[in-house]
Amino acid sequence: MPDLHELGEAIKRGDRDTAAALTKAAIETKIPAQEILDAMVGAMDIVGQRFQKNEIFVPEMLIAARAMKEAMGLLEPILVEAGITPVAKAVIGTVEGDLHDIGKNLVAMMWKGANFDVIDLGTNVSPQKFVDAVRTNNAQLVGLSALLTTTMPAIKKTVDAIKGAGLDVTKIVIGGAPVTQEYANEVGADGYAPDAASAVDVARSLL
Repeated sequence: MPDLHELGEAIKRGDRDTAAALTKAAIETKIPAQEILDAMVGAMDIVGQRFQKNEIFVPEMLIAARAMKEAMGLLEPILVEAGITPVAKAVIGTVEGDLHDIGKNLVAMMWKGANFDVIDLGTNVSPQKFVDAVRTNNAQLVGLSALLTTTMPAIKKTVDAIKGAGLDVTKIVIGGAPVTQEYANEVGADGYAPDAASAVDVARSLL
């Protein structure tokens, strides 16, 4: 019987090959998909907590997220068969005028690791493109990222566009190096995440 504890440990240390092999073995021995998923999500939660305590840093979080992604790729078809759906649909992107994507990519991976269905729009995303993606995907969550002070006004434009389109049920989380909780309050965002690990906690608290 494959050890789900070992699967979690493999994800935490970013061992993609072992994580994939243990996931495959767990699927083959008919361990319920929800149990496998819980082990994976639990592991990523611990990775996030370690990051917040400065016990690990961005590179370690990134390799853990990649191991999770690899394992999830194998599990997703089984989850679909079992009728287990993601917690929520989330749209994420870097706002118009900004081409930075490392932080945004990390948040996207952490959200996927928390069993969110993530639609990543990439960088330099216009307010209208965000609105269209939220509407098309019935997204309950939007993540807006900006790394430059000069592109911060695009966050406000995007928040205004989403709210102006009547998509009030969609919760908006913002983040990026120059972004603060005060700015989030000012532009009317629902949440602010200072880093990728807290982005999971903030998202969960809003849904």
